[in-house]
Amino acid sequence: MTRTKFSVDQMETKPDNTGIRLLPGSCSGQWTSPSAHFSFRAEQGFMQRHTLTIFWSVLFAVFACIVVPSAFGSTPVSHKKKKTASAKKKAAVAVKPATAPVSAAKKPVAKKASTSRTAARTAAVATVVASRASAKTGVKKKAWVQTWDEPTFKESTSADHFDGEDLEVRKAAVEALGPLNGAVVVVDPTNGRVLSMVNQPLALGNGFQPCSTVKVPVALAALREGVVERTSPIRLYGRRTMDLTEALAHSNNFYFANLGTKLGYERVNYYAHLFGYGEKAGLNIPGEHPGRFPSAPPKNGGVGMLTSFGEEISQTPLQLAAMMTAVANGGTLYWLQYPQSQAEVQEFQPQIKRHLDIKGIIPEVKPGMQGAVEYGTAKRAKQDDVILGKTGTCSEGRTRLGWFGSFNESGKRKLVVVVMLTGGRPSIGPAASGVAGDVFRRLAADNYLKTPAAITAATILPATLCCKR
Repeated sequence: MTRTKFSVDQMETKPDNTGIRLLPGSCSGQWTSPSAHFSFRAEQGFMQRHTLTIFWSVLFAVFACIVVPSAFGSTPVSHKKKKTASAKKKAAVAVKPATAPVSAAKKPVAKKASTSRTAARTAAVATVVASRASAKTGVKKKAWVQTWDEPTFKESTSADHFDGEDLEVRKAAVEALGPLNGAVVVVDPTNGRVLSMVNQPLALGNGFQPCSTVKVPVALAALREGVVERTSPIRLYGRRTMDLTEALAHSNNFYFANLGTKLGYERVNYYAHLFGYGEKAGLNIPGEHPGRFPSAPPKNGGVGMLTSFGEEISQTPLQLAAMMTAVANGGTLYWLQYPQSQAEVQEFQPQIKRHLDIKGIIPEVKPGMQGAVEYGTAKRAKQDDVILGKTGTCSEGRTRLGWFGSFNESGKRKLVVVVMLTGGRPSIGPAASGVAGDVFRRLAADNYLKTPAAITAATILPATLCCKR
């Protein structure tokens, strides 16, 4: 059997009139014949006899050269114009007032939304391309940047006066805070003396939303009122349940919103003021502000937001330090005192604001506070010594807040360390716990926590109830 190729300018046919087979997508083809070859250069007699066959074969080949490519993806211009006209017609129909049924009017809306999303993505890509192009050409163009009301990094010690501080504690606190914009307050929980206060304008100012640090007094109030027990699980959502220890360790907002709802605003308000919210924590400390506690449930979220995020509460680092002092020492809420000189340190005498009836329930919250450091939100504070604490993270306006209130359980000297960070995205509770943990590590490395406090009037004279206001 003989196989012969052909093209438009040189095409062969079969004498048995079986036609020509073309190869798809081209103007060439092949046919098979058991007989001899025939072509346009064949003898004159053959051409005359097969003129009609050749004519139709040529016409078929030319037609195939135009139609076959379009079948394999090459759309003629005329087709494109028809499709464009058809699309425009459909679009015109879509934007006309809807007189058809509602179901028929839904499609254009979906297409419009899809088109807007595509346009948004295209605009975003165009912005990136334009910014890169301007960077290459050296042309400066204004770019959108996330901004916050407060800087994340700031000099925090320039306005401090520390003549009456424990300089060893201050050194550790300043080094642990580093360049972060925040405040560190270290208190002796046995007498209420402020050993160091880094960034005093921030620590004594109007205060900030306490975020999740409010969960500690809420837990104590719920335990005191018999609303919850430490090991009793509370259903959160679906089949998810959680007990008090896990809720404190992981700072679960649903859990504490539930406690707030069960307690009600009146009882939450009572215990909040009992723990020192809405009043000054310090005794005659210049520049201190009392913060505030809302006189009614917050408009945003009610009492649930009050007990899970501290909505509408203004808390100062001194207030959190005073409350943590009461938890650390078994229920004594001291007036915090900040000696201004070493002479005042020698004459320092503890002053009690009030005794809180929480000694029997403090052991119920300690496992959750220790769990926060061991495996929860405050893991950055974890170390060889036992540290208990509670983190808090939230935003107030365009300012990010990160809190951590803590105290140590081991060693001969107990300390309360409170850290408050403010600024942008890095200012969060876990970061604050890392700063507090670093304070404890530095002091432990210097054997400060293993050395008993020096003998002063504070260690000899008994504390007295003072200054009821």
